[in-house]
Amino acid sequence: MGIARVILRTAKAATEIATSSGAALEVKEKAIKVHRIAILIETESTWGRRVIRGIASFAEKRAAWHLLIDPRDHEHRSALPDGWRGDGVIARITSRLQYDQLAATKLPVVDVDDVLDDLPNVAKVNTDEHARAKLALEHLMARGFTNYAYFAPPSSRYSARRGEAFAAAVEEAGYACHQYRPGYRAGRKISWDEQQRRVTRWLASLPHPVAILAVDAHHAHQIAEICHFAEVRVPDDVAILAGDSDDLLCEVSTPPLSAVSMASERIGYQAAELLAALIAGAKPPKAPLLVQPHDVVCRHSTDVLSIDDPTIVQALRYIQDHAHHGIGVDDILREVAISRRSLEIQFRNYLERSPAEEIRRVRLERGRTLLGKREMSITEVAMASGFSNATRFGIAFRKQYGSTPRSFRKALFAD
Repeated sequence: MGIARVILRTAKAATEIATSSGAALEVKEKAIKVHRIAILIETESTWGRRVIRGIASFAEKRAAWHLLIDPRDHEHRSALPDGWRGDGVIARITSRLQYDQLAATKLPVVDVDDVLDDLPNVAKVNTDEHARAKLALEHLMARGFTNYAYFAPPSSRYSARRGEAFAAAVEEAGYACHQYRPGYRAGRKISWDEQQRRVTRWLASLPHPVAILAVDAHHAHQIAEICHFAEVRVPDDVAILAGDSDDLLCEVSTPPLSAVSMASERIGYQAAELLAALIAGAKPPKAPLLVQPHDVVCRHSTDVLSIDDPTIVQALRYIQDHAHHGIGVDDILREVAISRRSLEIQFRNYLERSPAEEIRRVRLERGRTLLGKREMSITEVAMASGFSNATRFGIAFRKQYGSTPRSFRKALFAD
């Protein structure tokens, strides 16, 4: 984690260099306090590892911290070791028992999850659920879906906010959101067979084709497996979008799973920044600091167009495949046997936007994804997305997303 470099860099920053008669330099190092910080975040998931990477990035750049990462008790639960003496904690708090144990230490604590509300003296940095819901719905609506569902079996591992935000976004768009409600409480043990039967019945009750947002990658994988056993076609009958991303699970699922990509490093960086302020004497903010998700990583589980007009599907496929090559509406008309007027009418009918607006939307979606690649400059992202230059890209990006490409990238990473 670069802790040695953290301490060395901080020591150098604290070095005083004094001159005497314009001659010799005298170097004097101040005593450096190294804070011990516990990170109670699992390392098994992509999300957890990236949050920890963001915390480590802050420590390396701005603090002298020794990080105790993912300590576990004898039952392999996330917990502080007996006898550990530290200065602060960043945790994913998922139970009242865990909160009580942390509160008893009287240490500054930052929570990076929203499972529990109203935790006294705990600061929070969370994903903006309304932004996640909007991003997910935009991705699914762009594929022509009018039927939507949300899948989240009862659990204490996640809050109800994700489902509430998605249902509200769907209803605001004028559609109904069918939610999985199996009728048992969180904590009840359900056998694999029983879970299969319950979910299979729920899937059969939904109008098809349907787009399902699963609460996380694990449950998106579960839905895909159940669809396989029930011989339900994915994505033709059921499109599946994971509410967060786990690289391994999403890539090895059958089919590979589309997922909302979190700005996890930014969550970790801001949590560390907030903890440093608490250690220095600041009070926890009353409201959580909210971090917007990055984008949707599109894989086969949502690679479908739920539109019954093959000509419009062909036009949309052409746009998706060639928008970044600088095409225009005339290029679509050369590819698809339809008049310009009919193309405009049908796009308005199915997508509520013009062909030109769809080209721009696909370009900007690609640009937003490419901004997540550190090695690409803004100009390279613009050109790779189908814009003639970075200025045009910047104007269109700001109009669509409310921030410049540079600001979006800065908010995404732990910089």
